[in-house]
Amino acid sequence: MTESFTRLPRHIAVIMDGNGRWAKQRFLPRHVGHQAGVEAVRRTIRRCRELGIEALTLFAFSSENWRRPAQEVNLLMQLFMMALRREMQALHRGDVRLQVIGDRSAFAPELQALIAEAESLTKNNMGLCLNVAANYGGQWDVIQAVQHLATQVEQGHLYSAEITPEHVAKHLCLAELPQPDLFIRTGGEQRLSNFLLWQLAYTELFFSELLWPDFGEAELDRALAFFANRQRRFGRTGDQIEQQL
Repeated sequence: MTESFTRLPRHIAVIMDGNGRWAKQRFLPRHVGHQAGVEAVRRTIRRCRELGIEALTLFAFSSENWRRPAQEVNLLMQLFMMALRREMQALHRGDVRLQVIGDRSAFAPELQALIAEAESLTKNNMGLCLNVAANYGGQWDVIQAVQHLATQVEQGHLYSAEITPEHVAKHLCLAELPQPDLFIRTGGEQRLSNFLLWQLAYTELFFSELLWPDFGEAELDRALAFFANRQRRFGRTGDQIEQQL
């Protein structure tokens, strides 16, 4: 229950790592691990809704994942479409607002249409905001924001010397949401892998040894307990923070 935590993050960002290794450990095809990972997504969404978390951002497919074997990429695209078809009504009933961030132009028209349908269906929901990063990269995100600003400069609406971090942030994906407070990566790796590079500047980082299909409420609660015990200073001293409390 929410009362178990002294402080909760408003926004959680997750790299869901380890599906393939989970399958390999069980002598199963990699796509079985990805299918098992969908259930971990359901568990995580359910727990975030219970706790009243405002936003959850999941890294589903990076712009670098196109380098994987073509068969695996095709299976991932099929799984993405199947999950959208199966889950969009449940998300809508649960008052979850879905949005997909990333360059969706590389996806098949059928997948693009499904994404648009799911976003349209859930756009007025007021509960958890579920952001799925697909064909997303943090560097791409910054570049497309800078391109927007460059266009404004070319059109004479903005001087280059006037550009501030706030100008850049306004054109990034998720600009309408609070920055992630807590970042979770499963699978034992400890890197950002080009995920939300700008947005994670002051985020608390939690690395789990569990592979993503094994991630559940207990491990999420462990990450939340870790977050509750962190002192978030944002460049200030610990004494300054304590004086404000």
